[in-house]
Amino acid sequence: MSAAPAFLGKIVPREEVAARVAQLPRPVVFTNGVFDVLHRGHVSYLAQARALGASLVVALNTDASARRLGKGPDRPLNREADRAAVIAALESVSLVTFFDEDTPVRLLGELKPQVYVKGGDYDMARLEETRVVQGWGGQSLAIPFIDGYSTTALVSRIRS
Repeated sequence: MSAAPAFLGKIVPREEVAARVAQLPRPVVFTNGVFDVLHRGHVSYLAQARALGASLVVALNTDASARRLGKGPDRPLNREADRAAVIAALESVSLVTFFDEDTPVRLLGELKPQVYVKGGDYDMARLEETRVVQGWGGQSLAIPFIDGYSTTALVSRIRS
């Protein structure tokens, strides 16, 4: 039997993530999301996020948290452990963890990254996350989307 893939070591339980993030090269970039069905838009976004710092931490919505986002009763399609494995396998990603709340505000406060990023469909000035990160002198940035890539649109196309 072969050993587990090394990338699985990037998946860190919530209670251990602060200690692991403290060991990462700075600046640390933080992003969050569901990342249900990974597509080109996601991987481009994550590569751009990583380019803003030396490390990239991705916080995934738990399955319960993702369901509360209202994307549909059968979403996410992929379970959180599977979504985490796919994200962790990406070269651009340093660590993956989870959050069960509706927003990652509490986790951001625990990790205090230097940079917080979201996709271009967010108005960063309106997010509580931006106020929290700027509170310790961090930056909050939106990364433009690549047009034509959306998990919701992809799922709809598959169902047609």
